[in-house]
Amino acid sequence: MTPLRIALPLLLLAAALAAPSCSSPLPRRDTSGEAFPEVQGESLAGEAVQLPQAVAGRPAVLLLGYVQDAQFDADRWLFGLLQAETPVQILELPTIPGLFPRLLRGTIDDGMRSGIPSEDWASVVTVYGPDAATLKAFTGVETPRNIRVLMLDRDGRVVWMHDRGFSAGKMLELDRAARALAGDGGGS
Repeated sequence: MTPLRIALPLLLLAAALAAPSCSSPLPRRDTSGEAFPEVQGESLAGEAVQLPQAVAGRPAVLLLGYVQDAQFDADRWLFGLLQAETPVQILELPTIPGLFPRLLRGTIDDGMRSGIPSEDWASVVTVYGPDAATLKAFTGVETPRNIRVLMLDRDGRVVWMHDRGFSAGKMLELDRAARALAGDGGGS
């Protein structure tokens, strides 16, 4: 086999993998008042999760992450929400579009499991492929290192959103809004 016959498929594969990262970022969208799109994910515990149906009938906070570097921001939000004992369900949604990541989903999920205690696996729901692309289009990705924090009401509508990085003031605002939505007036 000639070197060109070996190199060409490798170059095409490299170009295909690099193409999504070269695309221009989707503009930021404030999704407040909109219905959360229907997407399918899988928790690190191995359970299929259909959103927003999985949280229907109760308020929930969703932390959408689009790049691995967003984990620092996610951890700050999680710590704040758990420290405040915010009385709603909290789900972290790593979103990974594209065909290649879907092919490696087992490896990717195993990597996440290795850094997360097993008792928290059910609250981490990975969304791959077209459903991940749907979520990126829903919120925009101009600042991918920032987590998209969305609070859904009992009907699956976004009633609170923040995507500019962790803010203690915004965390307290979210906690108050969550308590009001959950009917728990106490707390922060």
